[in-house]
Amino acid sequence: MEIVALLIAVLFFIAGLAGTLLPVLPGAILLWAGMLIYGIMTGFQTLGTAFFIGQGIAVVLVHAVDYLAGVAGVKRYGGSKNAVYGSIIGAILGIFIMGPAGIIFGPFVGAVAGEMLGPHKQLDIAVRSGLGTLVGLIGGTVLKIAVEVMMIIWFFWAI
Repeated sequence: MEIVALLIAVLFFIAGLAGTLLPVLPGAILLWAGMLIYGIMTGFQTLGTAFFIGQGIAVVLVHAVDYLAGVAGVKRYGGSKNAVYGSIIGAILGIFIMGPAGIIFGPFVGAVAGEMLGPHKQLDIAVRSGLGTLVGLIGGTVLKIAVEVMMIIWFFWAI
């Protein structure tokens, strides 16, 4: 039973890591779910409460990075509060309007639009703010993968 549980967990890990790169899957949640399924199938013999609380905190961290990385990119590239708000609104609307591609293009368009609606209305600053969202997205993705790999390493260390 333990081997079957491990195989299922590994499948969830693969799907979770893929979900970090393909925004249609909830990456970190799938990792955590794979660990939980393993725990249930093995009677929680090796994975305790502290393990799952720690992994849950890592999931929250991954989701926080998801939102904060784009904002940090906008600020780093000289965007105003309007660009930050625009990137957040663009991320939300982008998913509904453009599907998975909206996760990339929505914040960019939102940051540019937000900056252009502000008092300065300079296209070069607006485009730079939009590029900041893309840099933040890339940096955030790298950080999310690092946290998720650490989650998986902790899992294999614990079992």
